[in-house]
Amino acid sequence: MQLSGCIEDGSKPHHGRNTTQLDPLTMDPNTAHRLLILSDDNRKVSQGITEQQYPDHPDRFDYWTQVLAQQGLTSRWLGVAYKGIGRKGVGNNCVMGYNRMSWSLHCSAHGYAAYYNIKSIAIPVPSSGSHRVAVYLDWEAGILSFYRVSSGRSLTHLYTFYTRFTEPLYPGFRVWDYGSSVTMCQLK
Repeated sequence: MQLSGCIEDGSKPHHGRNTTQLDPLTMDPNTAHRLLILSDDNRKVSQGITEQQYPDHPDRFDYWTQVLAQQGLTSRWLGVAYKGIGRKGVGNNCVMGYNRMSWSLHCSAHGYAAYYNIKSIAIPVPSSGSHRVAVYLDWEAGILSFYRVSSGRSLTHLYTFYTRFTEPLYPGFRVWDYGSSVTMCQLK
């Protein structure tokens, strides 16, 4: 499955607030699991079948096929995590959405589920053909929302987390299957 994570247009209000346009996000090669292949511009990640020759780095995920963005967010933006999320081993402290350090949306051909602290919430919205998801973050208000984006760019609300964020959040992605990919794009 291919999925695009998008930042919403900064000129449109959301929840009664104006958002700001963000610079394009890029994935952090130092966090990428070795089975993940990053594009030259670090905006697309795909899962391969052989390990990449990435140098050793303490920030690298070593078991779960995940990657974080380089830029931390404290304003408006498929899963987000605090920089301190675990990176080594198979424990829940390393899986996005399975701990108190991260929030995630699982997307599949069968539908969607929201995850936080290993609790999942099935979302009764069928998966769409566009495979695009918009993520909205209002850090100060403690709002993290996920939307399905149709081919006509209309948004369908999937789920909203309400919490108190205590540090910048980093967009993160988990790529399950060989041939699957995620691309970060910016809505215009």
